[in-house]
Amino acid sequence: MEGHGIEKNQMEEIQKKAGVLIEALPYIQQFNRKIIVVKYGGSAMTSETLRENVIKDVALLKLVGFKPVIVHGGGKEISRWVGKVGMEPNFINGLRVTDADTMEVAEMVLNKVNKGLVQLVEKLGMRAIGISGKDGGLLKVKKRYPDGEDIGFVGEITGVDPTVLQDLLEKDFLPVVAPIGMDDNFDTYNINADDAACAIAKALNAEKLAFLTDIEGLYKDINDKSSFISRLTADEAQKLLDDGYIGGGMIPKLGNCIDAIRGGVNRVHILDGRILHCLLLEIFTQSGIGTAIVKEDDKF
Repeated sequence: MEGHGIEKNQMEEIQKKAGVLIEALPYIQQFNRKIIVVKYGGSAMTSETLRENVIKDVALLKLVGFKPVIVHGGGKEISRWVGKVGMEPNFINGLRVTDADTMEVAEMVLNKVNKGLVQLVEKLGMRAIGISGKDGGLLKVKKRYPDGEDIGFVGEITGVDPTVLQDLLEKDFLPVVAPIGMDDNFDTYNINADDAACAIAKALNAEKLAFLTDIEGLYKDINDKSSFISRLTADEAQKLLDDGYIGGGMIPKLGNCIDAIRGGVNRVHILDGRILHCLLLEIFTQSGIGTAIVKEDDKF
């Protein structure tokens, strides 16, 4: 009889949604109560729509049983505020020199970013706590000298005490971490957010580490879109680095990915944070959309 029941195209749409949930089921079962560290930065951070959707993704991961930890950057925002307060940025070999005044601005800006992310999580009805690497002695650092140059208060991680994160996860909070640490003299240092995420993932023995970036993933040849690599082992990734296939800012990022896998993290994902719901698409679908770096024996 016409006018009753569900239209054919509506039914197909509903069944498609059911298919998506069924496809996600084995992944949800496998990752229940497992830790995922999400390194959040780049364009996904500067666009309000993307920012809200990333936080929704992380909230959903938590609701289906993951234990997420967000580690965020804030480089673009720091640059903006350094300019706003009328300070002249100083660079050595392309690296920002973080003097005492710049460090003061960086810490304020990172704390502002941190609490903004907490606010978004709380808005979705979940409990989040924002901390920096200073809290609970989470991140211990020493002064970093890239190529022997002194670039100020930029830290290299020497130790991680994950106790504060473990306690928060145990109490069902979603921790949001700003990449700031202290040295043995309790001086404050800015830390590369990729380094912080990698060190935290290893210390927590995380199942997954996901980097939200401004690229689609890894290419063997960046100018050849057909050379996209959706999955490779840590050894294969190291060979790409050694053979000079990877360039620019991707070199340290891929180094961190390899380091994380060799440090006990099960799988590392490089994702394009500019794609809506990239985290969910990568983790809960068979094909995925980014590059996954896996252990030799990881078949899932």
